[in-house]
Amino acid sequence: MLSLYKGIGLLAWTLSLFEGVNADALGDLQTKGRPAISAQLAKSTTCTAAKLQVRKEWGDVSIADRKAYIKAVQCLISSPSKLPAGKFPGAVTRYEDFVVVHMQQTLKIHGTGSFLSWHRYYTWAYEQALRNECGYNGTQPYWDFGKWQDPENSPIFDGSDTSLGGNGKKVSHKATFVGPAQNGGGCVETGPFANMTIRLGPISPMADPAPPRNPKSDGFGLNTRCLRRDIGPYLPTRATTTAQMVSLITSSKTVGSFQDTLQGGGGFGGAGGIHAGAHFTIGSDPAGDFYTSPNDPGFWLLHGQIDRLWTIWQSQDLPNRIQVIAGGTSMMGGGVAQKLTDTLDISPAASMVIAIKDLVSVTDGPFCYVYE
Repeated sequence: MLSLYKGIGLLAWTLSLFEGVNADALGDLQTKGRPAISAQLAKSTTCTAAKLQVRKEWGDVSIADRKAYIKAVQCLISSPSKLPAGKFPGAVTRYEDFVVVHMQQTLKIHGTGSFLSWHRYYTWAYEQALRNECGYNGTQPYWDFGKWQDPENSPIFDGSDTSLGGNGKKVSHKATFVGPAQNGGGCVETGPFANMTIRLGPISPMADPAPPRNPKSDGFGLNTRCLRRDIGPYLPTRATTTAQMVSLITSSKTVGSFQDTLQGGGGFGGAGGIHAGAHFTIGSDPAGDFYTSPNDPGFWLLHGQIDRLWTIWQSQDLPNRIQVIAGGTSMMGGGVAQKLTDTLDISPAASMVIAIKDLVSVTDGPFCYVYE
């Protein structure tokens, strides 16, 4: 663990070289790429300017729209599962259907060629469920990691009635391999998701105290417990800064280097990766388990930002960064090279089986949205 802390310390020192990066530098790159996105939209046969949806950072979403989003998420949490009765005992709600899909496919969608496209499709499918099943009229918000260096006091996690719930109750707990103990560790007791029930998993928990074992080895058994978080400033100031995100976009010349750097070179768990850094910023249970992480409502804002980063990277050289892919089909290094013609199936989260090549543009295929 000490060696990891030293490694993260080295990362922080490296990032200090970029201290001059403007807080709005990521937005500047987004603005720079906007004409390319507009040109792509003009060529689309499925997306038009009239249908275009705009995704916003949670801090820029109006109070009324935040409340509407929260209400829709709570609707999914209170709606019955559509999975076969008895097959997944821990999946009681429609929300948990999405968690099951992620659990089933985790080793095929992290550290693989489908990581970016799969999570784009998955996050969009969740957005569609909020809209089509729960009456939500808005879009999926995102969490700009660099904007909130103290996430516990951000509008996302401050525990107000327009947040995604607060930090976990502060309890005595130990460091994990991702960093020292932060400001929570216990059950979330404030905000709209206070006392939220978690039933699935764990499978690969990275939390202290450890969550109770699932009665089924595959993690799909009924394992009722509370939503826990351990939010603090340690990782946001070391692994998910604006400087690091700007460097990711400007330094990555291929989709392979972009996705590997984003994930820290090790799928979900690379210590230096922005993706892992954001997950472990929420931490504890279930966010600290890369199989069951969607069971925390913060997951969807997190992956909105991951998709935004990919979109910005693509837009810097869009004609050469759309129909490109790199990586294999297995996180463990097995399988074969991933192809653009490979299909993704995330049922029952969404019914369409879609080729990766149709998931690479935010203004084509099933998608019709941009980031603001």
